Amino acid sequence: MARICAITGKRPVKGSRIHRKGQSKKSGGIGTHVTTITPRKFRPNLQRIKVKLPNGGTKRMLVSVKAIKAGLVEKAV
Repeated sequence: MARICAITGKRPVKGSRIHRKGQSKKSGGIGTHVTTITPRKFRPNLQRIKVKLPNGGTKRMLVSVKAIKAGLVEKAV
């Protein structure tokens, strides 16, 4: 099952962890240099919650916290 928000469509995106070494020019060094670049993923904060549907039913969905806070979904109790 893909980690995608059912409401907003948020999904993991690729990025990099960049390691820099050295003293910055501002603090008297010769500047920082990139030593390694490691691939990583930025994952959305998804929660598996029961959601009230417009027809009156309920369904479990993966929903991002941003969508919950914005009031885009109504939690079923």
